Amino acid sequence: MIAPVEALPVEVPVAPRAKGGASQAIRDSLVIAKITVIRWTRVPEVVAFMMIQPVMFVVMFSYVFGGSMSIGGTTSPGVYREFLMVGIFAQTIAFGILTTSGALADDMSKGLIDRFRSLPMARSALLTGRTLADLVQMAVTVVVLALVGALVGWRFHNGVPKALAAFGLLILLGYACTWIGALIGISVRTPQAASSAPMLGILPLAFISNAFVDPGQMTPWLRHVVDWNPLSATVQACRYLFGNPGVRPSDAWPMQHSVLASVLYSTLIVVVCRILAVRKYRNSVS
Repeated sequence: MIAPVEALPVEVPVAPRAKGGASQAIRDSLVIAKITVIRWTRVPEVVAFMMIQPVMFVVMFSYVFGGSMSIGGTTSPGVYREFLMVGIFAQTIAFGILTTSGALADDMSKGLIDRFRSLPMARSALLTGRTLADLVQMAVTVVVLALVGALVGWRFHNGVPKALAAFGLLILLGYACTWIGALIGISVRTPQAASSAPMLGILPLAFISNAFVDPGQMTPWLRHVVDWNPLSATVQACRYLFGNPGVRPSDAWPMQHSVLASVLYSTLIVVVCRILAVRKYRNSVS
């Protein structure tokens, strides 16, 4: 009689961890970013639709509200268009949260994250690569908006170096927004929630600011909220650097030191949201 064979314990294969420290994490992140950008080239209609919306905002706000908004004591449509463009830049940057959060939530729901888990790659590479890819798309969108703005009359008046510095502040804010989106995308359970939940924060952030209306026309308590809004600091700094109308004097520190405040706000958001997002991602796949 044959003796029964005892069942041997089955070992579940675990993906080897990536070695190489920070340099390996950077390489992995760039690979993820490249893969994401390649995916966009295969569905160009998605990118096209993302660019159409901000262009529509430029045209509609310029010609619908251009003659009714008072900026610096004048209701000239041309003045409002120059005032408006920085607000459109900032709003478009803020809406980038939706792109990152929705894409990550969709990848998680489809099991794509589990496939990456089986690879010997840095745990933070997926999130970092995704945010870098979204930053590329955001930069392209800003360039398109600048060209459209030039067609409707927007100009910068303080020279190319300051204009580039202003675009740099916008890109930095955009990168901060992608990390907010990353944190939301891996925290919610469905892509639908990831696409709708950020709107609860984006709309107040964009409209309770100096993006579209001169805060001098608001009630005093609301004006204080606007002055300390991170988006307002970036808008104020960019208007100053571009030489556009609407740079409002204020006793609030972020408005008096708008360039520094913009850098501090964006950097703080990147650091805090990246730490929380990476920690949440590691806990979700452990």
